[in-house]
Amino acid sequence: VQLQASGGGLVQAGGSLRLSCAASGLALGTYAAGWFRQAPGKERDFVAANSRNRVTAYYADSVKGRFTISRDHARNTVYLQMNSLKPEDTANYYCAAASMPYSDGYYIKAEDYAFWGRGTLVTVSS
Repeated sequence: VQLQASGGGLVQAGGSLRLSCAASGLALGTYAAGWFRQAPGKERDFVAANSRNRVTAYYADSVKGRFTISRDHARNTVYLQMNSLKPEDTANYYCAAASMPYSDGYYIKAEDYAFWGRGTLVTVSS
């Protein structure tokens, strides 16, 4: 199983980026998925998650209204659209797939995820 995150980069405050997370060896349509981020010297924090059927999604308060999680099962890929970026959004962003397949919920705790990508760095300049 491999999750490959991409799309990070350097952007000015107020700009946008779209992160992608392509899965191989795992059908994302079977699992809830999420995005987490870790800034230098800080803990890994929850950012966004959605259910495998795309019906429900949940966001951290810090990104609500600015970030959108989505998925394309035909491409076996999860996305994170990030708008109105702020310097405090600077971090390594990690995608993850939940431990339990066929669950209809979403998960906000890192321990509920078994499969992780290697991260993509987002840097927002002021």
